Amino acid sequence: MEINIYYADTDCGGVVYYANYLKYFEYGRTEYMRQRGLDPSELTKSGIVFTVVTADVVYHAPSRYGDTIIVDTYIVETSRASFTFGYKVHNN
Repeated sequence: MEINIYYADTDCGGVVYYANYLKYFEYGRTEYMRQRGLDPSELTKSGIVFTVVTADVVYHAPSRYGDTIIVDTYIVETSRASFTFGYKVHNN
């Protein structure tokens, strides 16, 4: 999914504040599920709740104010009770 980087996403140097990537991953995860017919808000109403247990992020290059980034979301692993998402972020 494409995400435009706004001034509010950045630190005083115009670089995306590191924690905002977790927000972008949430957007990607939600859209990934919606594109496959799963509405997270409807699942929550039916008692199925998604909890982030671990987040491990390796930063390779900064994104900056005015950039448009692409967040690629994919499933890394599944089990009976959980699944693990992976993400790749790159500039458009």
